[in-house]
Amino acid sequence: MKNQQAQDISTVSRRTRLSLFLPFAFCLFDFSPLLAAPHVYVTNEKSDDVTVIDAATDQVVASVKVGKRPRGVVVSPDGKLVYVANGNSNDISVIDAATNKVVKKLAAGIDPEGIDISPDGKLLYVVNENEGLMRILDVTKKKMLLTKITAGVEPETVVLSPDATRAYIPNETSHDVTVVDTKTRKVVTSIKVGENPRGVALTPDGARVYVSSERSNTLSVIDASTNAVTATIPMGERPVGIAVLPDGKKVYVAHGRTPEVHVIDPTTNTVTSKIPVAGGRAWWVALTPDGKKLYVTVGRADKVAVIDTTTDTLLTMITVGTTPWGVAVAP
Repeated sequence: MKNQQAQDISTVSRRTRLSLFLPFAFCLFDFSPLLAAPHVYVTNEKSDDVTVIDAATDQVVASVKVGKRPRGVVVSPDGKLVYVANGNSNDISVIDAATNKVVKKLAAGIDPEGIDISPDGKLLYVVNENEGLMRILDVTKKKMLLTKITAGVEPETVVLSPDATRAYIPNETSHDVTVVDTKTRKVVTSIKVGENPRGVALTPDGARVYVSSERSNTLSVIDASTNAVTATIPMGERPVGIAVLPDGKKVYVAHGRTPEVHVIDPTTNTVTSKIPVAGGRAWWVALTPDGKKLYVTVGRADKVAVIDTTTDTLLTMITVGTTPWGVAVAP
């Protein structure tokens, strides 16, 4: 009997200690990164600001004033900083994602437009449309400019391959894509595509490159191992932004004139569905990390369209600043 009572007392004591410890343990461990939804950053080129959207609620949570005519935008791999290319003030605004405040401005040459970042967050790749250049900036150094690389005529943006060994630059007026080796920082080749190429995206494995050509209304499919165009897919009018799902099973293309986003099956290179997006000038696109939502800037409507990629349907339209252009989602 005494042994049983002792065991019961011991069990109660352990439970009491555990109940006292658990709340303390929860306080010690910060669960907010696990619970927080990513934020979406939208550049508005005529109101000179960035709209911040909570991807969980699709509600606007902040508006951040930046430079003149913001266009390209990218989030650092750790999600702490947001880089915004300002075409008319010739600089890059650096936003602290925790406070939604501009903490720094970086010199970026004349008319910076498209922008990407290395996986370690140290190097920014910035195209300068009027200069026909791509600059590589090391944001960890006081003297940031590492090099300037000549691209084609009027480079639009730059996208790194998944392994970051290549940079792809579509050039609007020379109708080609410049391919740069990021290790040697030399141009590898130039690939002819349709007229007025604007958007670029790669499959998750980096095997295929998709390039939208605005004036020829086509999507070029490039074999990354050979730099050869293997297919040309007819699109609607003025295709621009491209996104590929994390599993590589769908490709999305927004259109500047045709009021819709096309969905492409990459195994057949055919359009499988078209998602209506009202308002005019569906431009750039970005996926959430899980690939479940696609955000599309709709410039003439001053809105961002949100698409459910499971059902390929429009979920909502979010009012942002004036003439939204670029969009990026925190990792």
